[in-house]
Amino acid sequence: MEELTSVHNQHVKNWKKLQTKKFRRQRGEYLLDGWHLVNEAVKAGILLRQLIGTADQLTAHRELVDRAAEAYVVTPEIMQHITETVTPQGIAAIVDLPDAHRVPANIQGAWLLLDRVQDPGNVGTMVRTADAAGFAGVVVGNRSADLFGPKVVRSMQGSQFHLTLLEGDLHKWVQDFKRIGAPVYGTQLNPAAQNFRKVHPGPTFALIMGNEGQGMAADLLAETTTNLYIPMRGDAESLNVAVSAGILMFQLNQELD
Repeated sequence: MEELTSVHNQHVKNWKKLQTKKFRRQRGEYLLDGWHLVNEAVKAGILLRQLIGTADQLTAHRELVDRAAEAYVVTPEIMQHITETVTPQGIAAIVDLPDAHRVPANIQGAWLLLDRVQDPGNVGTMVRTADAAGFAGVVVGNRSADLFGPKVVRSMQGSQFHLTLLEGDLHKWVQDFKRIGAPVYGTQLNPAAQNFRKVHPGPTFALIMGNEGQGMAADLLAETTTNLYIPMRGDAESLNVAVSAGILMFQLNQELD
């Protein structure tokens, strides 16, 4: 294991720059911060290209060192420098960035499509919830938060290893679902929309969630099979988009239980 003590080391500079989308794409890598994410990667059979840890943490977990292509002992100061965590756990890893622009050979199962969802915490929470609800994948459209940004990765809690994550033109995805006869559900606060409890999509469908403040784009709403709303008994005007997505995903995918 190589020992690093300076934030000016080139490895450390590269790890720090992985906080930016441009450098992640340039390198084809992203950073996992903390024991849970690193362990989830190992359980999923993901290669740890570089394991980074403080001396005490790497000593306590020698089994992870043996699984990594390279391992580096760093100071707590370096660990603080390369992560955005207030109190780092002393362990991180560099793994390959998945190809988010690949196109599945065929579309099956339940899919979540995100239209301009910009808050990283919301995106990560919805990916994690999609995983819990048994969804096959998540597709983010333009102007949504980057799937592999540090805040999204922390919020996903390893769910990126359990389902397919893609980026793409949501209009094309809607047409692809409709071409195979699968319903596409939009979401809007509109009396013309349908109560979400009254739809039964079957095993393959798409659910689109829109921007936190503006909702779904009008042109996307016009292309969906049906637009849904969640009736509320209280006086709140609306729900957080991630909360709404959770309610809808578990309801729509319940027929697979």
